[in-house]
Amino acid sequence: MTTPVTQCLIRLHEEHHSLEDYQGGVPRWCNGCGDNAILTAVQRICRDEDLSPEHTVFVSGIGCSSRFPHYMSTYGFHGIHGRAFPIAEGVKMARPDLHVFVNTGDGDCCSIGAAHWIHAVRYNMDITVLLHDNYVYGLTKKQASPTSPKGLKSNTTPRGTDLEALNPLTVTLGVQNASFVAQAVDWIPEVLYEIVAAAYRHRGFSFVRVIQRCPEFLPKMLEPWLQDPSKTLLLTHEDGLQLSPDLERIYKNRREHDPLDIDRAREIASSDDVIPVGILYRNPAVPCYEELRGAGQARPAERIRAGLEAELDKFTVWPDEAVEEQAVA
Repeated sequence: MTTPVTQCLIRLHEEHHSLEDYQGGVPRWCNGCGDNAILTAVQRICRDEDLSPEHTVFVSGIGCSSRFPHYMSTYGFHGIHGRAFPIAEGVKMARPDLHVFVNTGDGDCCSIGAAHWIHAVRYNMDITVLLHDNYVYGLTKKQASPTSPKGLKSNTTPRGTDLEALNPLTVTLGVQNASFVAQAVDWIPEVLYEIVAAAYRHRGFSFVRVIQRCPEFLPKMLEPWLQDPSKTLLLTHEDGLQLSPDLERIYKNRREHDPLDIDRAREIASSDDVIPVGILYRNPAVPCYEELRGAGQARPAERIRAGLEAELDKFTVWPDEAVEEQAVA
């Protein structure tokens, strides 16, 4: 039996989504904040990949970046500080059919949420993670974060930070079962889009660190990289990032890098001279935790009911027990 043409047209119309279908509330980030560029890139990817809003979930913790779910017209969960990863993992285990994204900041992920971050890498669940890294706690008005460079003066370190900055790339690449690690910057929107799109298409835990500007508290910190393209190292490969002719003319500091070479990825990630941008590591052979555990398998209604009743029975005061207690008294 063939489907009538009218039904095909209706279905095509229903399944196609425009950019406006993913636009939620009006962003309240500061003018010039890198979060705006990340939001635009993600909304474009949702449109181009035609992700159904009702099958897409954005999970966040606390921070400027974590307002992300409010600005997406999809399902969202604005969690508590540092707990975005376990929430997202729970969503994926219950509904492995959903497209799950995590938006987290350098404090939310790398400080209070560090333990969850490490184990989330190890589980390698099919989740796309965007680490918005502006090197500072912006929402709470300029405190040093784990990624703040040594010597940064802030409200919590008025004499300058004493420790070297934590490197989210080398940390992630050092965890067993890491399967996708990349880095982008907010001021090259074309590359930012391509990297996040590749992260979404990867099956597994896709970790993308996005270096972003904070115009309010660190307005000049990244100016040297904006003014001098040679300070950015673009990683290209036929299985990785490929540049347009316009970008090739601007960014001449490029290196061919195979994303399967994890040793080389760790070496590049450790560089302090330039900011590496591109896909550092990708290994599609790493198994996903939800597949190993058979997540989302259909459960009979009787089994669900029995489980609920068993839990409720733990707190039930039965009439016979109440009568016996009264008799004893």
